[in-house]
Amino acid sequence: MKFFIDTANLSEIREAHEMGVLDGVTTNPSLMAKEGITGAENIRNHYKAICDIVENNVSAEVIATDFEGMMKEGRELAKIDDKIVVKVPMIKEGVKALKAFNAEGIRTNCTLVFNAGQAILAAKAGANYVSPFLGRLDDVSTDGVALIEQIVNIYDNYNFSTEVLAASIRHVMHLIQCAEVGADVATCPLAVITGLLKHPLTDIGLEKFLSDYHKGNK
Repeated sequence: MKFFIDTANLSEIREAHEMGVLDGVTTNPSLMAKEGITGAENIRNHYKAICDIVENNVSAEVIATDFEGMMKEGRELAKIDDKIVVKVPMIKEGVKALKAFNAEGIRTNCTLVFNAGQAILAAKAGANYVSPFLGRLDDVSTDGVALIEQIVNIYDNYNFSTEVLAASIRHVMHLIQCAEVGADVATCPLAVITGLLKHPLTDIGLEKFLSDYHKGNK
């Protein structure tokens, strides 16, 4: 399972990278705005700064919703760095763009996916990643993890090469559940990744080991 961090914060990206478990980064306009990054040039420069930290897989989202606009933006984003994966929304024009980007050798991540039918379209169009938003589904009393499992099963049935990228992960159990059902990738905040470290028995055991060591070395 690949771990992506869902942020535009360079400090958090560096921290996750230094742990040695980071495989990529996902961003969106909201995360950029949260860091005070606005304006096309500043956003492109920020994407480059992210690419300079990680080894691969930096998802950069198009803003346009028409086919020509998405193609223009996507090509410009892809030129920033070979690590860029162009994020395209799950709309009719987006599906057309996914197919066209695939023909041009530009990697894509189909975002804002909320049902299996959308995931099938994304795979048929040649998306490299599909991003079902499980946390947002949970918010409307729908089982987001069940959707991840459903998509994984469908892709396995037909040997689709598209990877299932579980998005909108809110907590550690979301991440573990996605691993259980076979998601290829999980993207989440840094706190979820570091949350995997935590268990009270680990803390108690370490404290006991250190206490015994210091007692024996006085």
